[in-house]
Amino acid sequence: MSAGETAGEKTFAPTDKRKTDAARNGDVLRSQDLAIAVAMLVGALWLKFVGPWMLGLMKTTLRGGLIWDRAAIDDFAPGKLMTSMLLSALPPVLLLGGLVLIASITSQLGFGEGRWLPGNLTPKASRLDPAAGLKRMFGAHGWIELAKALAKVTLLGTIAWHWASGELASLLTLGGGALSVQLACAWQAITSLLLTLSFGLVAIALVDFPIQLVRRLNRLKMSMQELRDENKESEGSPERRAAQRQRQRQLAMGGVAHAMREAQFVITNPTHFAVAMSYDPLKASAPVVLAKGRGEKALAMRQLAAELRVPCLEYPALARSVYYTTRERQVIREELYAAVASVLAFVFSLKRGESLPAPQIDVPVALRFDAEGRLESA
Repeated sequence: MSAGETAGEKTFAPTDKRKTDAARNGDVLRSQDLAIAVAMLVGALWLKFVGPWMLGLMKTTLRGGLIWDRAAIDDFAPGKLMTSMLLSALPPVLLLGGLVLIASITSQLGFGEGRWLPGNLTPKASRLDPAAGLKRMFGAHGWIELAKALAKVTLLGTIAWHWASGELASLLTLGGGALSVQLACAWQAITSLLLTLSFGLVAIALVDFPIQLVRRLNRLKMSMQELRDENKESEGSPERRAAQRQRQRQLAMGGVAHAMREAQFVITNPTHFAVAMSYDPLKASAPVVLAKGRGEKALAMRQLAAELRVPCLEYPALARSVYYTTRERQVIREELYAAVASVLAFVFSLKRGESLPAPQIDVPVALRFDAEGRLESA
C-alpha cells in the first residue's frame, strides 16, 4: 500500500453509492450559468413572439393617456388612469416572470438529477465564516470563478459590440419618425440584442458543464479506507458472509440429509448442480431422483456425499439434463435411461472393488441444457 493510501488520500473515483448518497444530501451538479442562460433565452423568446401583443397594449395605454377631450376634463381621474395602465401591463409581466422562474428551476432540477431539497434554503452559519469565504476567494475555486468571469465578460462584450456595429446606424435615426415606428424599431433592437446575448450565455453554460462535473467528481473522491468501509457496509464483512454461507449449507444439509442416506450415487456439474439418485427394481422400473440442488444446496449435497462415502461423479451435461427434466422422487425420463444406466453400472463396479475407467456417456441433443436452463439446441 502506498503512503498516500495509508494517509487516507482521496484518489479513487466515487462509487455509484457515494454519488447517490451525495445527491440525497444535496450535493448535485449545479450551474448558475445554465440558470441565467435559460432564463435569458426564455425571456428573449417571450419578447420576440409575445412582445408585439405587449407593445400593442403599451400603445393603447399611452394613446389613451395622451388624449384629452371634454369627458376627460369633466371626469379627471389620474389615479384611475394610472391603475388602468398598471393593470394592462401586469398580466404580461407576470407571465414573463412565471415563465422565467419555471425555466430556471426546471433547468437546475434537470442539471442536478431532478432533486429538490428544501433544506438547502435554510440559513447555514458555515456560509458566513470569513475564513471559509477567504479560502474560496483566494483558493482554486476563486481563481476558476475569476477566469470564468473574465471569459464571460469578454465573450458577451464581443457579442454586444458586434450587435451594436450593425444596429447603431438605425438606432441613431429613431428620433425622426412616428412614435409607433420608433417603439417598434427599439423593441426589435432590444429583442435581437437579448437573443444574441442568450446564445452567448448558452455557450458559456455548455463550457461550464464539464467544469462542474469534474469539480463534483473531485469533491466526491474516496480513499482506500472509505472504499473498504462502503464495501463492508453494502456486502457485510468477510466473516459475516462466511457465516451466512455456513448457515445456508447447514439448512441445505438438513433438508437433503435423509435423501442422501438413501442415494447410491451423485451426479454433479461439478460445482453448480448436484443430483442424488438410486435404483431399486422392486420399487421403480428406472432410477429415481432422490434430491437435486444448485448453489449452496449442491455444495451441501457434495459434502454429505463425501461424509457418507456416496460416489460423486462429474457429468455436467447429464447433471443439468436430469436437474431440469426430473422432479425429486420421480423416475428419470426414458431418453436418459442409457446414459444413467452406464453411470449406474460403473458405480456397481466400484462397489465390487473393480477399477474400471469412467464411462463416456452421450446425452440426447434434445435434452442438453445450459446453466440457465436453456436448451443448447435452441
